[in-house]
Amino acid sequence: MPDKKDQWPQNQKGRFYVDKTCIACDACCIAAPDNFKMHEEDGHAYLSKQPASPQEEEQCREAMSGCPVEAIGDDGE
Repeated sequence: MPDKKDQWPQNQKGRFYVDKTCIACDACCIAAPDNFKMHEEDGHAYLSKQPASPQEEEQCREAMSGCPVEAIGDDGE
């Protein structure tokens, strides 16, 4: 279960986020390349852009369901 209080500071503010349990598997970046990026120096993914369309939101949900460590959250805001 993702923890909003333990999210990466690079996340764009909003409903989706990546917390510090991320293992940098790259699955989210593949599922939603317009919304997730890898922080190369720290070795983790982060939400670079909140979804701006129904298609992007669907891709973010796909990324969330495909995350092997459940590091992606959606707080519903």
